[in-house]
Amino acid sequence: MSLSTEAESLRERARARLTARQDDVLALSHSLHAEPEVAYEEYRSAAKIADLMESSGFAVRRGVCELPTAFTATAGSGDLVIGICAEYDALPGIGHACGHNVNGAASVAAALALAEVADELGVTVKLLGTPAEEYGGGKVDLLRGGAFDDVAAAMMVHAAPEDGVGMTSLAISSWQVSYTGRAAHAAAMPHRGVNAADAMTLAQVAIGLQRQQMLPGGVVHGVVHTAGDAPNVIPARATASYDCRAESAEDLRELQRAIRACFEAGALATGAELDLRTVGNDYADLRQDVEISRLYTEAAGLLGRTVAPATTGMRGGSTDMGNVSHLVPTIHPAIGYGTGDTIMHHPDFTRYGTGAGADRAVLDGGLAMAWTAIALAADETHRASLLERLARRPRQAALV
Repeated sequence: MSLSTEAESLRERARARLTARQDDVLALSHSLHAEPEVAYEEYRSAAKIADLMESSGFAVRRGVCELPTAFTATAGSGDLVIGICAEYDALPGIGHACGHNVNGAASVAAALALAEVADELGVTVKLLGTPAEEYGGGKVDLLRGGAFDDVAAAMMVHAAPEDGVGMTSLAISSWQVSYTGRAAHAAAMPHRGVNAADAMTLAQVAIGLQRQQMLPGGVVHGVVHTAGDAPNVIPARATASYDCRAESAEDLRELQRAIRACFEAGALATGAELDLRTVGNDYADLRQDVEISRLYTEAAGLLGRTVAPATTGMRGGSTDMGNVSHLVPTIHPAIGYGTGDTIMHHPDFTRYGTGAGADRAVLDGGLAMAWTAIALAADETHRASLLERLARRPRQAALV
């Protein structure tokens, strides 16, 4: 049997396996959608996926890397480990407006389909339950904890209005900022006070002026939470949340230095005390593997999907899959399901997550990933390249 004939046979067996389990996979997607949970609190969501994998014959480890809502599920015993990342966290207040129920269920579909032929291909299928993509960066925690150390290639699909491949994303850092001053009567004794709100205002002005010197692609945005309680009292405390984004992890570090100086200027000018803390993990820019992206595009095409190559970066978006991509050959294609002009992170996006288009995206995305993994494992050149890159890879998270 020729390589192409053998690969076709493996693909059809993977398809048959997924067809037999599609009701379970779609029920999972709908169940995740119905019970959204936010970052690091996805207890029910993680358990739903882990239980399904365990009942399907996978070896499941729960609470890996000291994360209660993370897990791994493995099948097969080959030396080529294919990592499939399952996301399942939701957004506060608007549920799965980023489609992570579709992302997670598609990864489960891929793992189930690929497991059917894993032993023949010399593959270990490793489904990684990755919490807190929206906020916190669970994949970075898993990288640091060693969950990706044996993974030769990593993949997932992400819900979107339309299909695409090869997108990039921005590196990001999130900060909690607070100034502590000293309260005083605003009319009788203003000279006794230290105005924390003024410190925040000065920092914001400095950031506004800094924008003209930012590297191309740099973005800074934030909100002020508190800046005093009464107009006749000098504010003793002001707090804010701010994000810095840049086109690369290197540019992000430079931007962080400049914006930190703006906040320090507010403290210096007013005498308030600055407390600036990083929230969660910094995210790196996404660097997708060109050859694996090509194989995914071919696989999706066999399923009747048209996958457009990216012509511009995924401006404004950030993902902790970027951190994975700095260490592991990675793909993160978009899987579309006809949401019209509605974009992700909008409340209206949520309502599309259990429709016929979303269900098809779960199954097609899962099968396309499984077929991509089959193409990687069945071709000796691809296989050897991945194993060689794994052998010389440093065992540490590349990042930020």
